[in-house]
Amino acid sequence: MINVKSGGRGRLSSFVAGVFLPILVVGLGDWVRGIPMPALVAIMIMVSVGTFSWSSLKALRTHPTSSSIVMIATVATVVWTHNLAIGVLVGVLLSGAFFAARIAQLLRVTLTLSPDRRERTYVVEDQLFYASVEDFLRAFDSREALERVTIDVSRAHIWDISSVAALDTAVLNFGRDEAEVRIVGLNEASGTIVDRLCQHDKPVALEKFMTQ
Repeated sequence: MINVKSGGRGRLSSFVAGVFLPILVVGLGDWVRGIPMPALVAIMIMVSVGTFSWSSLKALRTHPTSSSIVMIATVATVVWTHNLAIGVLVGVLLSGAFFAARIAQLLRVTLTLSPDRRERTYVVEDQLFYASVEDFLRAFDSREALERVTIDVSRAHIWDISSVAALDTAVLNFGRDEAEVRIVGLNEASGTIVDRLCQHDKPVALEKFMTQ
């Protein structure tokens, strides 16, 4: 960054900077230690001022709010803790949380009712994981008098144990009212995790659920 802003564009500039630094540390260490500390501080301040992207402050108003929060939180954490690793960790965690919240909002459940009003089909679309299970469960109405229920997940992907548990809850809610429930459209990855973790196909699970 400093080389580029100083006019260095080729590989030679990076090579010279990389070679000169160990020469200063190893060969000219005694001379470097003689430089007054205030002078080194002044140099670092000028380097910071020169390398900081001041235009990013103006862009805060146009950037997504989540991106601005991540940037400010990362900088504030680094300044407060004097530890870059902690600041990066905070930024990564916040970015992950904001990403999960955005993806959870994409989940959609479309309902269709058969002409004889005995079968309801729920078509689930997008990503089903821990952040979207509440919206998923709210889409189901187990109080409706139905003989058959089809949950179509051909347009969805099931990611974790929370989503499998939500699927179990939906199936068991309908099973408690003696409705026949089918899950169709599981892709290979979703089918693997559902087969390994699901409980709704076990008689003991339904008995336990009905006693709650």
